[in-house]
Amino acid sequence: MLAPIGRVILISGANRGIGRAVAEALHGEGYCLSLGGRDLDSLRTMSAGWESGRVHVARYDAQDWTSHRTWTDAAMARFGRIDGLVNNAGMHSAMTLRKPDEAELDAIWAVNCKGPLNLIHCALPHLEASGTGRIVNVASMSGKRVRNDYVAYNMAKHAMLALNHAARRIAWDKGVRATALCPSFVRTDMTAASTALTPGAMTQPEDLARLVATVLALPNNASVAELLVNCRLEDTL
Repeated sequence: MLAPIGRVILISGANRGIGRAVAEALHGEGYCLSLGGRDLDSLRTMSAGWESGRVHVARYDAQDWTSHRTWTDAAMARFGRIDGLVNNAGMHSAMTLRKPDEAELDAIWAVNCKGPLNLIHCALPHLEASGTGRIVNVASMSGKRVRNDYVAYNMAKHAMLALNHAARRIAWDKGVRATALCPSFVRTDMTAASTALTPGAMTQPEDLARLVATVLALPNNASVAELLVNCRLEDTL
């Protein structure tokens, strides 16, 4: 297992939900964290009591590619290295084939696909330099199968699986390992209105955070390509 002390992890969308749980878990283990998001005040409030020398806050807007480069450059200036990236920021869409909306489709593609792609691009040289670089792409079980009519969301999460495997291939020889985390229902703001399951029956963000911490700590010769996490029984995928 890789020791967390001194290793630097970037987390997008770290101020709530899965991203916040991951940030809290990794800070507790001793990682240095660069937290990216649009709401800087929320990120600062969240991390106010943390060890200041191990926390960096930066603006990240998935639809603004200049913010991606600015963030990775700032993290390098602060810590001198980048060892991991957690692509967590994302959005949901209830768009269906019966009522397509081009603007909504463009928005979810920008946030859930193009943003993570460019952030990986910006961080990749630093992850390669680490020799044990790690990428965790928070995808979804909706990237593995289709069980509802939300075509835009399902398409975007399928695309993120393709992005994850592209990242695994391109820098494998330099020690970069990428994992797609694919949960079903998770107790977050995104599922607050869902009636499919009670909140307590859903996967909890803190449990996903433990899985992310495990994946980040695995050695190069124990890579997990896809991590499917469910709170209910489904047929074999």
